[in-house]
Amino acid sequence: MTLSRLVFPGLCLAILPVFHATAQSRLAEQMPDFASLPDSSGDLQRQIDENGGILNLPPRVFRLTKTLEFDLARHGMAAARAENGTATLIMDGPGPAVRFQGTHEGSADPKAFKAATWNERMPIVEGLVIVGNHPEADGVELVQTVQPVVHQVSVRWARHGIHLAVRNRNVIVSDCQIYENSGCGVFYDDVNLHQSNISNSHISYNRAGGVVIRGGNVRNVQIAGCDLEANMPGEAEPVGGEPVTRAANILIDVSETPDDKSRSVAEVAITGCTIQHSANYSGGEDQTVAPGGANIRLLGKEVWPIDSVAITGNVVSDTTTNFHLDHCMDITISGNTFFAPKPENLVVTNSTRVIVSGNTFNPRQFERPGLIRFADSTDCVISGATLHSHLAGGGLLLENCSGFLIDGVRLTDCAAGIVLKNVRDTTLSHCRASGSPEGTVELSIDGESRGILLDGNRFPGKTEVDPAALDTGE
Repeated sequence: MTLSRLVFPGLCLAILPVFHATAQSRLAEQMPDFASLPDSSGDLQRQIDENGGILNLPPRVFRLTKTLEFDLARHGMAAARAENGTATLIMDGPGPAVRFQGTHEGSADPKAFKAATWNERMPIVEGLVIVGNHPEADGVELVQTVQPVVHQVSVRWARHGIHLAVRNRNVIVSDCQIYENSGCGVFYDDVNLHQSNISNSHISYNRAGGVVIRGGNVRNVQIAGCDLEANMPGEAEPVGGEPVTRAANILIDVSETPDDKSRSVAEVAITGCTIQHSANYSGGEDQTVAPGGANIRLLGKEVWPIDSVAITGNVVSDTTTNFHLDHCMDITISGNTFFAPKPENLVVTNSTRVIVSGNTFNPRQFERPGLIRFADSTDCVISGATLHSHLAGGGLLLENCSGFLIDGVRLTDCAAGIVLKNVRDTTLSHCRASGSPEGTVELSIDGESRGILLDGNRFPGKTEVDPAALDTGE
């Protein structure tokens, strides 16, 4: 897969040469003598092969022009480690600095394991610093492995940090620093992968996305206790007036195979993370960095929506859209803190049974619309939310939706209210607005809507409700 698939056309051509040139200049500044280092690829590969797949690196800098290959079928369990975490690999050629190649063809069910698979179990990469010095250099690649552990690894100035390919099972990525790479931080590349954990890691400034799942057959993903920041382009200029990127700090995308049920993603937990940038946290309100970017973007498809996802207890801010969901079902978004969207907090389209509960939506010191928008969706629940200081064009908007329950939404000091357009069979209860600027429409229900039940709400300001839309119980 080429990087051009991860961004809108034209963006990668502009970014990659600049990114690589900048990375090279930084490497030269940090390590002025790196170009004079000998190519250690051959020596290290011999050590791997002669030591049964084990590589223990002393505290020094090694320059590579070829991938260090760990052939698990040949060696069995293998490991690449650095003494005291002080070894650095400069990848001065294309491909991953380290590749573990296994043979597993089954699932995680013990009955699917061959005897050879157990001999290959739990390959380990630990304590390495990997620095890219080639536009196609990657960090670590895992292919057909079982129980791999990537721990205390740093990858910067490469293309992809950790590349998961073909098929893997029971992957653990922990305590890693995946920083400023031109591609993805952790890349699920059309991979068949069930059971993966990403925890306690910083994944930041990777220009095609932080944790990216594209295509494949992926289940049981846990992303917990991580900081994901600015994993999208760093530019502010749109192309032809359109957003320049679909990149996100967490991107799950199966939309490119609309008729293929075999490529699907489900059973994902995103918990306890700080997820932010870039839209322009500290710059002028007239400029947007990475227009189109999102903190979490889930792009499913009609034949198999992304499903069974829990997004809980995260702090999210400062992207064009904080959360963007399309063609999703059975999604829980609970207990999150949203702020500083530019302009949208949450966009849900073509989805069903999305539960949004117990969240706060507050721009903090910024002036942002903060829109929460559902369109062409059914049977969703929005409850226990606080919306504060949303600008005109913000608030809560439902378009072409049905079967919603909206309960306990509290709007304070908002210049926008709750708007229903062509909405059917929906209950709006126990919602309240206060402090609205003069002239703000706190509740708007149009004449195309039907079967709207209002109960126990308090909108002291202006309301525009077409009587034909209301369910009177008759």
